[in-house]
Amino acid sequence: MTLTPIDIQNKKFERVFRGYSTEEVDEFLDHLARDLEIQIRDNLDLKDQLQQLEEKLKTYHQLEETMHNAILVAQEAAEEVKQNANREAELIRREAEREGQRILEDARYRASRILVENEELRKQAQVFKMRFRSFMEAQLAAIELEEWTEPGEDKLGEGQ
Repeated sequence: MTLTPIDIQNKKFERVFRGYSTEEVDEFLDHLARDLEIQIRDNLDLKDQLQQLEEKLKTYHQLEETMHNAILVAQEAAEEVKQNANREAELIRREAEREGQRILEDARYRASRILVENEELRKQAQVFKMRFRSFMEAQLAAIELEEWTEPGEDKLGEGQ
């Protein structure tokens, strides 16, 4: 059974001959009751503080767990963003390679067309040169075959 300050204050002892001084015992019990009351109040205050601190600790643990979860979510999100960025970069790289390949093929095709056109123009120039040479040779031959008249002689006048 736990003693309370009231139990101590209300405690009565039997009186015996040659016993303790009642005044001293009463004074001691009053002092003891006051000290016990102070100790009990301090104990209750400490229990309240302990409960408050335990609640705060529980709150902090919950906050810590929430922050830990938030960090995990943030790390997962960052990893996902990183993976998405890598995938997108890979897609862009592939598209750039395809576009570069297409441009290169187009340039090769145009270059080959230009070479073909150039060769065709060379052939046409050769044909023109040969025809022109033939024309000039024919004209030269015609000039050499033609009878030249002296000045004053008119071929037209002969037939009159």
